Amino acid sequence: MLRHTGQRRTYRHNLRLAVLLCLVAGFVNAAGLLAFSILTTNITGHAATLAIDLGNGDITEVTVTLGWLGLFLGGAIFSGWYTSFMGKHKRYAYTVPLFIEFSILLVIAFQEDSLGVAAMGNNYIAGSLLFVMGMQNALVTVISKSVVRTTHLTGIMTDFGISLSKAIRTRFRLTKGGRQRLVLQTNIILFFLIGGVLGAFFFQRYLYYAFMIPAGIIMGTIFFDAFRVRYLRIRHHYLYRPAE
Repeated sequence: MLRHTGQRRTYRHNLRLAVLLCLVAGFVNAAGLLAFSILTTNITGHAATLAIDLGNGDITEVTVTLGWLGLFLGGAIFSGWYTSFMGKHKRYAYTVPLFIEFSILLVIAFQEDSLGVAAMGNNYIAGSLLFVMGMQNALVTVISKSVVRTTHLTGIMTDFGISLSKAIRTRFRLTKGGRQRLVLQTNIILFFLIGGVLGAFFFQRYLYYAFMIPAGIIMGTIFFDAFRVRYLRIRHHYLYRPAE
């Protein structure tokens, strides 16, 4: 799912990646908004806020908003640099950024509402979420060759609309590639929304501990990718070994 690149990468790999990481992004988007009143998975809203603050001459807010943009961009830069730096070691190139994301989500999950968050400040914590979401988005974009985007829906909704228009025009007599593209886009949108619903639901009940859920999904993704091949080999060995 993470290690397969180039010609080895299939539609199923992209679908699994989209389902898991869109679920994470949707969860963080909703839970982060409830926790910090700040959008933490995309920068479109922050760009609009920046324009308004510039128009009002509010230098303090301009500085903060520029920080949001810079952190998201910084996450994307780090992810792109790290994967290029690692080169042929694809397995570690893709799992390490996700492990960083897991660690930050876990730290946030164990911040006490009245102590940790107040001490650290909403801006710093929200900034760390913007960083990891930028990192995740860049990582997925590189792996899937820009087929999958996980942290926002603007581009995907546009692509989905184009795919639907083609489907309607051909009375849904689509090629295999057209069907796969439509299903993938549908799942990206669906699981981002499901993640958002879950994020809102669990944060309202468990507050910052809710961030353990996306952290768990990230760790599950890492382990699935790292040990799936080894598991299948062991399973094949015991199922199909010659009888003694």
